[in-house]
Amino acid sequence: MEGNVFIKILNKFDGVLEWISQRLLFLSGFLVLVMAFAQTYGMICRKVFNSPSSGAYELSTLFLLLCGVVAVAGVEWLDQMVRNDILSSRFPSRMRIIVVELLFPILGLFFLSILTWKSLGNALYSFEIGQVTQSSWALPLGPIKLTIPVCYILLGLVLISKIIHAALDLRKKSEA
Repeated sequence: MEGNVFIKILNKFDGVLEWISQRLLFLSGFLVLVMAFAQTYGMICRKVFNSPSSGAYELSTLFLLLCGVVAVAGVEWLDQMVRNDILSSRFPSRMRIIVVELLFPILGLFFLSILTWKSLGNALYSFEIGQVTQSSWALPLGPIKLTIPVCYILLGLVLISKIIHAALDLRKKSEA
């Protein structure tokens, strides 16, 4: 009975993670589209009107950072990360679960925790000093920098879900 409740909670948790990840993937794609329009606008201003636009470059730079960070949890959720399957495809099923689906996410979670800690400190410092971009727009960098640890936390939750599922798969294989 307890296991059944745990599985239901895990499935709800997975549903929320999937919903958020899919929305963020869409947002990332939209940011790429906005970057394309901003760069086109910047090029037209520079070449046709001989009046370069610093805003187009700045927006593209910020959106490039955001589209990569925002998409990472969704890409991991869909299991579309780049990995080397040359060796892992030759592993027996149980060893593949242990190495690829359990060990790698645990190592990723450790590395991610350090990245999250440092990027959160950087974002909070940016808020503290009121850091802005160097352009005439003077966009505040605190909220932009804060998206990095927030998206890393979401990626961490996806990795935790993968670890739990891998542990459950190992348990099923050992019971069978």
